Amino acid sequence: MNRNTVNAKRMKAFTLIELLLVITIISVLAGVVVPRFFGRSQEARVSAAKQTIFGTFGIALDLFEQDTGRYPEGLEELIADPGVRNWHGPYIKSDTIPLDPWGNAYQYSGSSEQSGSEGMYDLASAGPDGSFGGGDDVTNHNANEYDDENY
Repeated sequence: MNRNTVNAKRMKAFTLIELLLVITIISVLAGVVVPRFFGRSQEARVSAAKQTIFGTFGIALDLFEQDTGRYPEGLEELIADPGVRNWHGPYIKSDTIPLDPWGNAYQYSGSSEQSGSEGMYDLASAGPDGSFGGGDDVTNHNANEYDDENY
């Protein structure tokens, strides 16, 4: 083997120092970037819960009320005919009631305790901690409460 062939083979490979340097740089970048993405995923879940409460359920509940003259006694009435006059559902395009982004059931009450007006409803997700009343609940009464918070 001549000297040029040996030098050409050495030039094609990375040295151990070069590999360790690249691994170190990637580790530092991951340490800075990954926590930011985790914060965004929690923020996205809160946003998805708000969209489901105000969008999917809000529209369905208002349509149910417009058709029947009252809000449903339970969310199941949005899918299955409760035997109420003028029911024109299903009001949700799903066979089951959707869960919140954390995998928990939404809590619904046909008569609102918070709105002060008769005929409204209470609808809530337990939020990131998974328990109601923990201060991070997402409800139809706290629309702007999470806008400036970081998760």
